[in-house]
Amino acid sequence: MKTISERGGMRKMKNLAACLVVLGLLFGLIGLALAANTAQQTVTFQVDAIDEVSVSGNPANLVVNTATAGSQPDDDTDNSTSWAVTTNGTNKKMTGDINVDMPANVTLQVNLTAPTGGSSAGDVSLSTTAADLVTTITQVAESGLTITYTLSATIDAGVVAQDTRTVTLTLTDG
Repeated sequence: MKTISERGGMRKMKNLAACLVVLGLLFGLIGLALAANTAQQTVTFQVDAIDEVSVSGNPANLVVNTATAGSQPDDDTDNSTSWAVTTNGTNKKMTGDINVDMPANVTLQVNLTAPTGGSSAGDVSLSTTAADLVTTITQVAESGLTITYTLSATIDAGVVAQDTRTVTLTLTDG
């Protein structure tokens, strides 16, 4: 027969063995979790050149129809439209031209407000040859930039019937 102290020692021994088995299983499962499989992917990327420009619409009709006695006719001006630009490039410029030259002694000028960091050329007479309107445009995204058109005529223009011109604004390398 076993004494009471031997039975208690056996019970402690069984409890200790059970604890060791449980701990062994626990550490084994943690090891499996830490040794999980991994996968890798290669991500290819690039950012292309972005050069976007837009206008808000067409200006009102420009009409030269008044003058002060003894002076050339008064200019007519419209600043109701705007332009927007987005570019991630550097040293860009905005040029402008019209599809057909203006009649003799009639001038159409445009003035574009420059975006941050850009430089406006001020009032520029438009013709069929592209002219610089804004220079040093670099990495910018802005909208609501004012476009001002001015129509002027001298008395030598005479009477000119209503006509239209298409203005082309182009964002290009500066």
